[in-house]
Amino acid sequence: MILLSFDTEEFDVPREHGVNYSLKQGMEVSVIGTNRILDVLKDNDVKATFFCTGNFVENAPETIQRIKDEGHELACHGVDHWEPKDTDVMESKRILEAATAQKAMGYRQPRMFPVSDDSIAKAGYLYNSSLNPAFIPGRYMHLTDPRTCFMKGDVVQIPASVTPLLRFPLFWLSLHNLPEWLYHNMVRSVLKKDGYFVTYFHPWEFYELKEHPELKMPFIIRNHSGRQMMERLDRLIKMLKRHGHQFGTYTPFALEQKKRLTR
Repeated sequence: MILLSFDTEEFDVPREHGVNYSLKQGMEVSVIGTNRILDVLKDNDVKATFFCTGNFVENAPETIQRIKDEGHELACHGVDHWEPKDTDVMESKRILEAATAQKAMGYRQPRMFPVSDDSIAKAGYLYNSSLNPAFIPGRYMHLTDPRTCFMKGDVVQIPASVTPLLRFPLFWLSLHNLPEWLYHNMVRSVLKKDGYFVTYFHPWEFYELKEHPELKMPFIIRNHSGRQMMERLDRLIKMLKRHGHQFGTYTPFALEQKKRLTR
């Protein structure tokens, strides 16, 4: 099973590099990127899960409607990506459910940072996908956390996939910068070991960042961004389909895992 997901947030990375960047500007970039992602998914007839900030839900209703209409799952990703608050776990759920008339079943904390397990449980989420169990000095130091799905109380925890032993992350930056043959091989090794693969990307990766030096994006983020990233995602999906793998969304997967883990 392949679980593609997209952290659908306002583009705020320039602010990390001292660039004054407004919510409106960030939304324009992410709406373009999200629609490019949806085009790739539609062309390949696969479904994915979109973890959306409250800002994105409220400022891009047409894009949210397209995600919903094309059969993808909508989940929560806080409210304001730049300034997370303790109340976001509940408030982002309220915003998304009001906008879509659907129950929000899953949550992912901005930047995959820690989030209160009690808050997740009290909000009534089925699953939490806020853990990248990788070894990335200065960012993620989760060598002792489970590498695969586990339970915390009644909530299914769905970590991002990392390689066995070395815990090399197979998230968005890896597909940007590794040779594709190497990334594909590592993905298949995880599938052989775990039986499923969980990864995530962002809409702004699919925007032509290389054409905007004023944003001061590091090379590892600019590299293969925009339409090149669309092509890389397309080739990844096609490779996985050739090998007979199925694509799915998080909620059905989480329900299966909950049954398995609570027997």
